[in-house]
Amino acid sequence: MNKISTIAISEFKRMFNSPLAWSVLAILQFILAMIFLSRVDEFVAVFQQQMATADNAPGATFFIVSPVYLWAGIIMLAVMPIMTMRLFAEERMNKTLTLLKSSPVSSTQIVLGKYGGVLLFVVLFILMISLMPIALSFGTELDWGIILSSTLGLFLLLASFAAAGLFLSSLTSQPIIAAISSFGLLMFLVVLYLSGGSQSNSSELFIYLSHFSHFETFVRGIIDSSDIVYYLLFIVGFIILSIRKLDNDRLLG
Repeated sequence: MNKISTIAISEFKRMFNSPLAWSVLAILQFILAMIFLSRVDEFVAVFQQQMATADNAPGATFFIVSPVYLWAGIIMLAVMPIMTMRLFAEERMNKTLTLLKSSPVSSTQIVLGKYGGVLLFVVLFILMISLMPIALSFGTELDWGIILSSTLGLFLLLASFAAAGLFLSSLTSQPIIAAISSFGLLMFLVVLYLSGGSQSNSSELFIYLSHFSHFETFVRGIIDSSDIVYYLLFIVGFIILSIRKLDNDRLLG
């Protein structure tokens, strides 16, 4: 565990050695803040007056906070491939992966360490956007159950993105190819969701196989064990594939 945490912290620090991680976080925070403020303005100008006389009307959490988390998941669909493309591809391109494989560290520890570094970035991102509902709580009452559910769902969604990107990065020596292939895989899952939800060709299987059908459940404030199992199986599956790939590389020298 000590070796895994060491690799994770080292990978996390490596992300911020270049302007990429700083720029990504700044741009994401700006975009989501704009979405948050626009939802606040719309809520005050329109929805608040309409809901004032309605019984059991949805509040600020439904109209403001939930859309921010939903948009965060959608935007990170394009961002996570960029953050994971360098994990193994850059190591292989710079010929430093050979040194890593020859070190007294198992393939499992290397993969989990690198994956842990990306998860630290995910946690930092979620903490940053969580400042918005916290600030909103000083002016209105929020449903913290929905917020916690949305936070958990966003973490699992991004963790699954990271696991897929980790594996695809292990297959190539070109970070750009790793990013494009990761984005292609994630977009394919989105297409499954859209195809499964279309009126002319509805399919519960396609909807279940897609990330966002499970994520939407969390955003609505529902924590379903089947959704958690889906994400865990997805994550574990790609981590195992990454470990097997690294083991195979070690056998081939």
